[in-house]
Order: sequence, then C-alpha cells, then structure tokens
Amino acid sequence: MAKYVFVTGGVLSSVGKGITTASLGLLLKARGYSVTAVKIDPYINVDAGTMNPYMHGEVFVTEDGGETDLDLGHYERFLDVNLSKRNNITTGQVYLAVIERERRGDYLGQTVQVIPHITNEIKDRIREVAKTTGSDVVLVEIGGTVGDIEGLPFLEAIRQMGLEEGRENTLFVHVALAPVLSSTGEQKTKPVQHSVQELRRIGIQPDMIIARSSRPLEEEARRKIALYANLPPQAVFSNPDVDVIYEVPLVLEEQGVGSFMARRLGLEDRRPRLDRWREFVNTLKEASVEVKIGMVGKYTRLRDSYMSIIEAIKHSAALLKVKPVLKWYESTDIERNRISPSTPIEESDAIIVLPGFGKRGAEGKIAVIKKAIEEDKPFLGICFGMQLAVVAIARYVAGLEDANTTEIDPDTPHPVIDLLEEQKHVDRLGGTMRLGSYPIRLIHGTLVHKLYGSEIVSERHRHRFEVNPKYLDKLVAAGMDVSGYSLRDGRVEFIELRGHRFFIGSQPHPEFKSRPMKPSPLFTGLISTALER
Repeated sequence: MAKYVFVTGGVLSSVGKGITTASLGLLLKARGYSVTAVKIDPYINVDAGTMNPYMHGEVFVTEDGGETDLDLGHYERFLDVNLSKRNNITTGQVYLAVIERERRGDYLGQTVQVIPHITNEIKDRIREVAKTTGSDVVLVEIGGTVGDIEGLPFLEAIRQMGLEEGRENTLFVHVALAPVLSSTGEQKTKPVQHSVQELRRIGIQPDMIIARSSRPLEEEARRKIALYANLPPQAVFSNPDVDVIYEVPLVLEEQGVGSFMARRLGLEDRRPRLDRWREFVNTLKEASVEVKIGMVGKYTRLRDSYMSIIEAIKHSAALLKVKPVLKWYESTDIERNRISPSTPIEESDAIIVLPGFGKRGAEGKIAVIKKAIEEDKPFLGICFGMQLAVVAIARYVAGLEDANTTEIDPDTPHPVIDLLEEQKHVDRLGGTMRLGSYPIRLIHGTLVHKLYGSEIVSERHRHRFEVNPKYLDKLVAAGMDVSGYSLRDGRVEFIELRGHRFFIGSQPHPEFKSRPMKPSPLFTGLISTALER
C-alpha cells in the first residue's frame, strides 16, 4: 500500500511548496524508497499549455507530451525520474471528466455534486498515479493557498483520503510564511497561525509545519507556531532562504525532517545517501570562475518563464566547476532599438536565444543571432530560437532576402520555417502541438553527435513549425549543417553553422531532461566553449 504525503501552502502563493515537496521526496528516496509526486493546480484550464508564461511561468513538458506546471520540472530534477501528464491534476481535467460521464449517462438518477462526484474523481486520479507507478510514497502538492475558493474541493478530497487510507499511511505537511519585518527585524508567526487555523477549519490537522522565512526560524517562533498548531515543537521545521535551491533538502535533513517523515509513516528510517547531492551543492556554491551567459528572450521580466533552462545551465556549470552569471536581454527592447544587438554579444561569453512563440521580439532575436554569426560567439538557439537561427542563416548567409517563418510572416517569399503538415487542419489549440519525447538520429561527425556521444537520442518537443525541407539544399550549400533528424519522419531536429566554433540550433527542448548529476550535453558544450575565451 502506498503512503501519501500531502503538501499544502498558506499565506501567499510562490512560498516554495514546489521546492519543499521535491526536497521531501529526495529525502525519502535517499533512504531507498521509490517516490513519485503529483501537482494539483486548481485552475480551470485543462493544462498549462495555453497560458502565457507571465501567468504561470514556463510550461514543463513530460515524456508523454503533457503540458504541465513548472513544479513537475522540480520534481523530475530532484527525484531523477520521468513523470507523466497524469502527475499534474487540474480543476479543468476533473470537471471535464465528471461532466463527460454525466452526459454519457453514467450518473443516471443522481444529482451530480462536488461531494462525492468531484472529490471522488480527484481521489481516483491520485490513487491511479500510485497504482501505475508502484511507488512506496506519493507526494501530492496542492497548488494555491489554503482559503482559496478554487482549492476547496481538493482539500476536501485529501481530507477524505486521510480517513480512508489511515493515519499510518498519510502525512499532512503545511508550508507557510513566517515573514521578517524590515522595520524591526522581528520574525512574525501570526500568518502561519492564521493559515493553520484555516486549514483546521476545513478539517485537516497538519502533522508537521515547514515555516518559510528569510532566515532560520527562531526557537521562540517555533514554540509559538507549535502551540497554536496543536503540535509538538519537534514537528515544526525551518526552511530559510538559501543561495542554491538544491541546498533545501540538506537544510531540512539537518533538522531531522527525513527521520520525522519515516517514523510518522511507519517506514524504516534508513541512513540517507546524500553524499553526491552534497558534493553537487558544494560545487555550485564554491565555484568562482565566472562564465557570462546572455539570455535573449521575450519573457525576461519573469525568470520563471525559463526555469528549466536556468537549472540546466546550473547543472552543466557544476560539472565544469564554474559559476554561471546570467545576463538578461529583453528581445522586444532590442527590436525597438532600446538596446543594441551588439550589447549581449559584447557583454557575454555565450548566447542563448530562448523559446517563445509569436511576432513580438522576434526581429530582436534575429538581430542578436546575426551578430553571433558575425562575431563567432558561442550560440545555442532553443525551439523558436532555433527556427529564428535558420531565418538568420537564410537571410545573412544564404542571401535569401526577406526569408522568414510563416508564423511571423505568412506571405514571406522564402518560408524557410513553415507550419507542420499535420498542424494545418488543427482547429483547437489545447494539447495539439507536436509534444513529448521523440527519438532523433544524429549525423556522425557533427558537433551535436560529438556532444551526445550517441547515434540515437531522445528529447522532448513543443512546437507547431519546422524547418521547411524545400530550402534544405540552399541552406546546406550556404554553410548550415543538419546534425539531427527525427527518426520517425525525417524532420530537422538540430542544425549547426559550418566554420563557427559553436553554433547549434535545437528544435527540441534539451533543458527538460537535464538533471543535477546528468547535465544536458548541449548546455555543457556551450559553457565549455565559452570558457575557451
């Protein structure tokens, strides 16, 4: 029988539940238990795929093509597992399934209600993840904040699971903010107290509290939280701000969180194997040799829009024992001449042109790519960044004036990037892109092949447009090499620029599979080349 750890949050969103949940999972996995994690998002969207990154951060793509919340990326990186679209449950999915059953007549004679029909659907989906993965422990993070109207059915569902699965098989963890007042320096516990009070009003008594704060929890604050939460002080833990998010599991382990969870769930408290993780964290913290990475994108005001890329850079930097310094450039500002396209080139050791659909900022990205070509600057373009790299090569190397992608200019005389054939008859946006992991055949002798060290690789995708095969001969003749093709249908997956010391375009998103101790070869190659300055 699986054990369930339910993680709720209080006071405000983005308090750190995702990292906390991933850290709890790591501490259990380090003790030899198989662990999976589920993120529940109370929004009515069926998935995250149609949301602007400014609304919800990046869209993380799973192996099976799920467009999910970015917290699944944290889970995969901390736990070193591949999750599925089933691991992200939304209000939209739940209500859609129940309404479809009602329309089929599955509930004939019944009044379909939140309780029991919606809550039963939620519980069934959580248990299905436990069943299909066969995990010893399933962590379930409830998105949003206790007290939110949209989260109430999910809180009711996990309350019921606490009764049905038994106290020995369920653990309720509450993460809440204990702010420090800038005016007095005083650490306040009242927000945590009120949050726990609201949770108990709903019917959930937390088994442990993790207080988020800018500094470690003071003993007086710990005792006060414990008193008002009806818990012993030993069940209240501190999660202070850290320089490196991968340090959080170590901070929690030092306080005995892993042992507390194991005992509470009736699991053997084995000695955790965290040596390699500790070494990875120390490398990130101690590295002093800096490498400056220019990040060119259209959502730079919210860095969470590129969360997996940021973390992939850290993974590769740790392997190379260097300190990455990310320098952000809004492509719209470059497009509107507020920033010169030469600025990112001059201020950075390498350039990454980031993903991001649509016309806004595209010409700014192309202008930077042109400079990267001219200055022989190490360059990596991801997804739309790769497509715009092909546009830049077509215009400025192959001499195809006014070349473009039909996503931006449907009437371009040279559509070097065009809509995927199967996308031309799609009439719905949600979940209809080319999504998930596909095998890729790498061309022997290319830089990409050298970096991966393999003939066949698998990477995750999220796109509607592709390199137009009608222009391949002209582009290759001008100096562009195709270094990887889709194994299934021959689509262009990776491109390079002949004679350039490092110029790679990647149609897939290599960042989604990067792990702390297993970095993506493309990011490692980019940083390694940048160090040769």
